[in-house]
Amino acid sequence: MIIGFLIFWPLIAAMLLLLLKGESVKKAALAFSLVELGVTLAGWFQYTHNPKSENLNLYFTWIKSMGINFDVNMDGISILMVFLTTLLVPFIILSSFNKSYKNPQAFYALILVMQMALVGVFVAMDGFLFYIFWELALLPIYFICLLWGGEGRARITFKFFIYTLFGSLFMLAALIYLYLHTSSPAGHSFDLRALTAAGAALPAKAQAVFFWCMFLAFAIKMPIFPFHTWQPDTYVNAPTQGTMLLSGIMLKMGTYGLLRWMLPVVPQALHDWGYIAILLSVISVIYGSMVAIDQKDFKRLIAYSSIAHVGLIAAGILSFNVQGVQGGIVQMISHGINVIGLFFICDIIFSRTGTSDISRLGGIRNVAPNFALLALIVVLGSVALPLTNGFVGEFLLINGIYQVHPAFAVFAGFTIILGAVYMFRSYQKVMLGEVNSVTESFTDLTVTEKAVLIPMVLLIVFFGIYPKPLLDLASADVANLVLKYNSGLIK
Repeated sequence: MIIGFLIFWPLIAAMLLLLLKGESVKKAALAFSLVELGVTLAGWFQYTHNPKSENLNLYFTWIKSMGINFDVNMDGISILMVFLTTLLVPFIILSSFNKSYKNPQAFYALILVMQMALVGVFVAMDGFLFYIFWELALLPIYFICLLWGGEGRARITFKFFIYTLFGSLFMLAALIYLYLHTSSPAGHSFDLRALTAAGAALPAKAQAVFFWCMFLAFAIKMPIFPFHTWQPDTYVNAPTQGTMLLSGIMLKMGTYGLLRWMLPVVPQALHDWGYIAILLSVISVIYGSMVAIDQKDFKRLIAYSSIAHVGLIAAGILSFNVQGVQGGIVQMISHGINVIGLFFICDIIFSRTGTSDISRLGGIRNVAPNFALLALIVVLGSVALPLTNGFVGEFLLINGIYQVHPAFAVFAGFTIILGAVYMFRSYQKVMLGEVNSVTESFTDLTVTEKAVLIPMVLLIVFFGIYPKPLLDLASADVANLVLKYNSGLIK
């Protein structure tokens, strides 16, 4: 079965990597990740021709006495998130080919184990199984940051671990509470359908408690203001590939969790309290953008810009109409591609100059024109220029927010203006002007670096011109979720 392979292949591949040595580890890890991408595309093809295919679901009883089942399924939303994961992991691995990590077997094995957990998060249809995969995704990135991070990594990684674990405990408590309110002939169940039915039947106050417990867990993972303080230091301190995993894929666990495990489950709580969650998300947009403008370090600037972009995604999803949710899904894909491109650009600059201090750079376009051109296209996608991938999602997101809270949409729209300010200004200072002693020996892209950046640029342009595959795949499932939400309000 396709879905079984997608979950267990990365784990098998990770164990195989531990048996290899030398440069073969990198190549094998890349090959294993490309196999996973190929199977994902096969699953996408299968879904478009037969959404009910048995290859896209796997179910067996796990702990019968507690109503826990190994229930995984791919609908249009899940396929897109699995596609994002399996698309970006090969780029992340390939981006490390010019680096030399101590104990590479463990490093690449951890990346693949994390891929397994991420795929599990996006396909789990059992609440307990979802929580297991959620926690499993935390362990590999913790060790990647702790063992291969920069100065002060122990303190910074511990803070990240405590933050995310703290939020996870609230999520577990909320899921158990809802589980105890499910009912079926066989007893209580963690099945998503059973949890959704139980959630909609809860009184308003109980729904509110569940809403905020789950939101706390997801807000920390994204992160949303004021639960973001772990993020900038972790992104800067982590090895580049760790930062890519965190920013490109792992934070999408939070936005996906909102969409799948929180909003449809407690519709009355979203109706009563959603505006506060949207307000916090919009504050993240403004806060992240304003702080990014003031940054002197390019990598930290990208970290704060990610807070702004994810805040907009969260606000659109929380609006919970078709445009907002579709925009959130498309923007999760687009942000993943763009932010990995930006961090890779930063990594190239640092590897050649030994600094990411914007004030010390300049004139790179004069000595590396190909690099400057590709970097410009990634920047344009990040600022949502029309005909780039960032535009489609942001347009739908702001449209969705406007339908619920027009004033919030106005402030959320500032992400486009402020994003242009800090991205274009940093590009000008880094790439334009005259070369200096730091950048005069800057060399243009290597073959490996081109193999990462050129496909990413092509994806930015392709999904900007032709977003139809992303929009069509999840359209029916999005409409169904919104319909369930509206039905939950009419009791």
